[in-house]
Amino acid sequence: MQALTGDTLDILIIGGGIVGAGIARDAAMRGLRVGLVEQHDFASGTSSRSSRLLHGGLRYLAQGRIGLVHEASKEKKVIHHIAPHLAEALPFIFPTYRGNRNWVLWQLKIGVKIYDLLCGGQNLGESSWLDQARTLKKIPGLKAANLNGAVRYFDGFTNDARLVLDTLRSADRHGAQLINRCRFNHAHRSDVWECELEDQLTKGDLQVRAHAVVNATGPWAAGLPHSQVKLRLTKGIHLVVERDKLPVTETVVMTEGSRILFAIPWGERTILGTTDTDYDESPDRVCTNAVDIEYVLRIANQFFPDAKLSAADVISAWAGLRPLIADPNGNASDISRSHEISNPEPGWWDVAGGKLTTYRLMAEQAVTQITKSLHMKTPCCRTAVEPLLQDNEVNGFSGILPPEFSRRAVEHYVSHEWALSLDDVMIRRTSWHYYSKDAATKALKVADWMGELLDWTDVKRAEELRQYLTMVNDQAFPKTPQTRQCEKLPMLPLV
Repeated sequence: MQALTGDTLDILIIGGGIVGAGIARDAAMRGLRVGLVEQHDFASGTSSRSSRLLHGGLRYLAQGRIGLVHEASKEKKVIHHIAPHLAEALPFIFPTYRGNRNWVLWQLKIGVKIYDLLCGGQNLGESSWLDQARTLKKIPGLKAANLNGAVRYFDGFTNDARLVLDTLRSADRHGAQLINRCRFNHAHRSDVWECELEDQLTKGDLQVRAHAVVNATGPWAAGLPHSQVKLRLTKGIHLVVERDKLPVTETVVMTEGSRILFAIPWGERTILGTTDTDYDESPDRVCTNAVDIEYVLRIANQFFPDAKLSAADVISAWAGLRPLIADPNGNASDISRSHEISNPEPGWWDVAGGKLTTYRLMAEQAVTQITKSLHMKTPCCRTAVEPLLQDNEVNGFSGILPPEFSRRAVEHYVSHEWALSLDDVMIRRTSWHYYSKDAATKALKVADWMGELLDWTDVKRAEELRQYLTMVNDQAFPKTPQTRQCEKLPMLPLV
């Protein structure tokens, strides 16, 4: 905080999601004095609640958004290069059925070949097509009635929250000053921007000066003073079930009309999602509801009738918001995922929209525009070629699957990754909450370890368990077996 409030910053970034993290890394690597503040925890919003896919978007190709698909297809390969521990090639099988005019096999065969070409002819794997027999062999349990066949193509799989955190660790190594639980309240401009911040832990006020301020707050972007962003928020939910309940080894594309959902293999689990519905409530507490869950399970059961999935099979769930550039027309799923960088006032920048896959490109474009406006000569951007972390910095603590459950891991997150609360570790640093059927037991142990490391009192430990339970309830309604297990956590009464 002393470094943040000392000399005037070149850039103050508001928002610690994937876009803010990318801008912080890019600017720091170009030698700028960079500060970043996040009102909650890093990656606590949209950036830890996605489908975890690195993809160009076959659906966007069908909508004719060639430029977006080309950008994202290039960037997914960049992420594989700079973060190989957080990116793996993932085959997708897209079955088609007679009578579905939205997704026709011969059109998809052409589409996936164009998709490969938009990756520069070097996709993560070569696309192909399967007849009915080969499709059913690849996907046991798939509905066979009226099945024409399928196309098979490649995108990528990641861990969204880990991608944010490791991008921030890279930014930190290059000199960026990063603070979570620090809220931006207001700013006014004299010769530079005078920004008023509030430390959410102590409720103390901070004054920060910066030549440029970047609004990278995702779903909160339209609500910031000076912001000119116009958003249309849409909600997406995901469910996690045991792999045995839906044993897919490759991602299966499921459809309803023009809508696309996925069944994604994730270690010993399968991720199901997502919905895409308009959202006009507070972005602070985005919850799943019975309608969301019923919808996803209904589509999954249509494609896998023998699975007979019910809410009781859901281990965990999450809900997040897509901050899309406003378009009042059309269905939510048809709105462009393109990004927008605007400069409504001298030194104030709004960076909004976009996709997880294109975060690095968004950051590069934003920092280039900002440095030009400030008449600053900086080195060329190196974020596409320099790895986020060295091999010795990964150490089993960052990957697509959760790390081994251990005190050593918790000590690492507290000492090196800004973890201050129980949900920081259980949800974002590790995904233990989403992956583990015994998440409640793990939460109790993690609370004990963090209490020792951070000198928590019994009352503070009880507060952390209550906060974790609140987040569990928000992310899984109606209650899953895991939720009911977490509600039995022994907590001391608050005094």
